[in-house]
Amino acid sequence: MPVPWFLLSLALGRSPVVLSLERLVGPQDATHCSPGLSCRLWDSDILCLPGDIVPAPGPVLAPTHLQTELVLRCQKETDCDLCLRVAVHLAVHASLQAQVVLSFQAYPTARCVLLEVQVPAALVQFGQSVGSVVYDCFEAALGSEVRIWSYTQPRYEKELNHTQQLPALPWLNVSADGDNVHLVLNVSEEQHFGLSLYWNQVQGPPKPRWHKNLTGPQIITLNHTDLVPCLCIQVWPLEPDSVRTNICPFREDPRAHQNLWQAARLRLLTLQSWLLDAPCSLPAEAALCWRAPGGDPCQPLVPPLSWENVTVDKVLEFPLLKGHPNLCVQVNSSEKLQLQECLWADSLGPLKDDVLLLETRGPQDNRSLCALEPSGCTSLPSKASTRAARLGEYLLQDLQSGQCLQLWDDDLGALWACPMDKYIHKRWALVWLACLLFAAALSLILLLKKDHAKGWLRLLKQDVRSGAAARGRAALLLYSADDSGFERLVGALASALCQLPLRVAVDLWSRRELSAQGPVAWFHAQRRQTLQEGGVVVLLFSPGAVALCSEWLQDGVSGPGAHGPHDAFRASLSCVLPDFLQGRAPGSYVGACFDRLLHPDAVPALFRTVPVFTLPSQLPDFLGALQQPRAPRSGRLQERAEQVSRALQPALDSYFHPPGTPAPGRGVGPGAGPGAGDGT
Repeated sequence: MPVPWFLLSLALGRSPVVLSLERLVGPQDATHCSPGLSCRLWDSDILCLPGDIVPAPGPVLAPTHLQTELVLRCQKETDCDLCLRVAVHLAVHASLQAQVVLSFQAYPTARCVLLEVQVPAALVQFGQSVGSVVYDCFEAALGSEVRIWSYTQPRYEKELNHTQQLPALPWLNVSADGDNVHLVLNVSEEQHFGLSLYWNQVQGPPKPRWHKNLTGPQIITLNHTDLVPCLCIQVWPLEPDSVRTNICPFREDPRAHQNLWQAARLRLLTLQSWLLDAPCSLPAEAALCWRAPGGDPCQPLVPPLSWENVTVDKVLEFPLLKGHPNLCVQVNSSEKLQLQECLWADSLGPLKDDVLLLETRGPQDNRSLCALEPSGCTSLPSKASTRAARLGEYLLQDLQSGQCLQLWDDDLGALWACPMDKYIHKRWALVWLACLLFAAALSLILLLKKDHAKGWLRLLKQDVRSGAAARGRAALLLYSADDSGFERLVGALASALCQLPLRVAVDLWSRRELSAQGPVAWFHAQRRQTLQEGGVVVLLFSPGAVALCSEWLQDGVSGPGAHGPHDAFRASLSCVLPDFLQGRAPGSYVGACFDRLLHPDAVPALFRTVPVFTLPSQLPDFLGALQQPRAPRSGRLQERAEQVSRALQPALDSYFHPPGTPAPGRGVGPGAGPGAGDGT
């Protein structure tokens, strides 16, 4: 629909420059070229498929520069559309004829046109400009951003690109007020218009965020946490075929860039593949790092590995042979660390006290080994005073005997993870042996004094209890493997609980033993050991778990078609149900379910004879139930609940709100939430 002249004059101003804008009459596109060249515009648009770069069969005619100019396309004297004229400058690299594609993108419109150009032989000078071809013209809305690409067909070189920002209407302004941002629309009270917020994407279609039909004037408030660099605003009158005005005002806003990184998430897809989820495209590079227990910084594995460029929502791969919970991914932008996540920890368990060995291979089969430590990479063998140097001989023996896990391998080197826990156990075994000898001698002395025997026994009982408390209560976590996303959520919960004084067992971390023993035998052994040590069995209920429990309560047997070879929950019911039916469950079992996934009332009544907590809303009570029965309520319980909640939140966000989709109940603009948009 043509824009009335007074709106164009409001947007462009009434200067002589504006008055001199060239006017094109008629709706048809056209092309013309420099003197001596011949050119024509194909009758219809073409598909925007640039294709891959191919070798030139000889000299080719190629675009070298793009130049744009605003013109007016008018149907009547005062009703005109703003139009973008594009001049493509050409050089011979060198063919006498070429098909040049112009690709335009301005939300929500995209199109491609084909220009055919021919150069006389007399004008051909290799590497020199031979003239230009002009295209009239691409219509665009006031305030919109037009992205233009130009390339030949076939494509012999990298395409040219140019971005043109068109002037915006003065009645749409953006202002800041503390932590809030105001969209001010100064339109008449009778004007009905649509307002849309969207994420503008470099690759792929824009992602709508919020839309509403309004009557002006309006002041719309956005929270600063909703701002990201690619958040754009589109406004248009509610009239047929109306022109839409676009503005993207937050590209350079520091808060928007900070919010972008806070919203970014790394997501593990397979052992080797992962991707970066973020609202907008961003320049970044990623590398693997090794994080040891104890709070030391994650050490980048560069070299031997290298930094890789990252594209948002594009699957990336690291050449790993095996995963390890201590392997993490670091994402840098402008040489600053922006994001770090240990992607394999949820599925493989908490951090392990392993040493990473770096093998470097040289010519003539020469190789060297070093152990990665916070102070650097310690060569093996070594006479240094570090832990790895003291155990260097044993580490080399473990490597040769195949007890180390190979994580990466290529012609230049390899990475190995070698366990250290057995050496720590040996050291503590000597300490315990000395303690036992001391206790035996002390008991002999005290038993010689019968008056002190009862007091000695009381002291011994207190020592045993305090030792068990320090070691942490055993917790067996049972769940139904409804889907891979729920398994990742369970792994995140188990990893978070391991940071507390709890010894967590879950089938996710014992797949090898589970396959070797079978689900029933594995669970029976774990349950017996947990209860004998005074531990607790946690039943994590989900819709799948409730269905299995109901099936058991109805039929009394496990039906065919178990969920899979690792589904310990179905196998565990044969041992769990007798404890509940015979009243042995209270004190040894607790139940739990996730908020928004399952209501506690959906849990069968038999299992509600023990406490059933919703997570994360009842985390403090849940952690209190996992403590030793006679242990005093710790004043740090709330702090530990917050720690578990922070560790669990990324997994909850990924499960309930997959990245790239708006979260229910949260949005931007007035009335954000489900059903906020009522536009047409």
